[in-house]
Amino acid sequence: MTTAPGNPRFPIRSMSSPSGITTDAPREQAKAATNVNREQVYVWIQELLHPDTREHALIELSKKREVLPELAPLLWHSFGTMAALLQEIVMIYPVINPPTLTAQQSNRVCNALALLQCVASHPETRSAFLSAHIPLFLYPFLHTVSKSRPFEYLRLTSLGVVGALVKTDEQEVINFLLTTEIIPLCLRIMESGSELSKTVATFILQKILLDDTGLSYICQTFERFSHVAMILEKMVISLAKEPSTRLLKHVVRCYLRLSDNPRAREALRQCLPDQLKDSTFSVILKDDSATKKWLSQVLQNIGIEPTTFG
Repeated sequence: MTTAPGNPRFPIRSMSSPSGITTDAPREQAKAATNVNREQVYVWIQELLHPDTREHALIELSKKREVLPELAPLLWHSFGTMAALLQEIVMIYPVINPPTLTAQQSNRVCNALALLQCVASHPETRSAFLSAHIPLFLYPFLHTVSKSRPFEYLRLTSLGVVGALVKTDEQEVINFLLTTEIIPLCLRIMESGSELSKTVATFILQKILLDDTGLSYICQTFERFSHVAMILEKMVISLAKEPSTRLLKHVVRCYLRLSDNPRAREALRQCLPDQLKDSTFSVILKDDSATKKWLSQVLQNIGIEPTTFG
């Protein structure tokens, strides 16, 4: 499983794994869950309320979040727990501007974010999580631009919370996100983040576009569409120099969805990058039949003869 640098608890593959791949993960998680001492879990949740025991509790609970299905409801409904997690978030604000975040601070807050991702992912707590506008507490982290490892880790883990929300394909999630600044934040990270951050940010944009409301929102004005198209074009130019099959897959999927909108389709006839029209990506797409099919469909939708990719 691919993970964020230095963070073995943040799975990226789960956001973009092709369907149809079977693993032993569910069986292993079920086995691990039977070995979890629930009384100890309750103690750790209680320890979140006390500043002197909170850091250890954050570490232990974040380790258990993938093997204890009921952890999210326990966190949400336990007295003071969400307030304690939000306190961990807010405590970091002073060290992000000016950027003085340390590795230890980053690790600690990312353990809190991992628990928030757990709550965001769970069907019993997701709606309440949105109603409380908790994702907004993470947006200051997405505004950061420092290239240091602690900040990159912070941005990536924060994106993971939003990624967990959009992965559900629920209308409520998209409606909420469209009332926030998540699209420009993702676009900025898509332009200048690390490959992993770019991949998760592009995945989030892709999921918004795949929703009819999201597609209509982005294509509603020329300014919104042109901003998205400009960033995608920059990414294509960058990918031509430093290829990434995974990132290219998400970029092409975004273009394919944009081509479903009549106004965007017309604009793409003029602004689709040349690198997607010629054989620039033939080598890296040689064994990626899904992305080759999507790219051929994009070209067909905008009235260009598809290139043979490998």
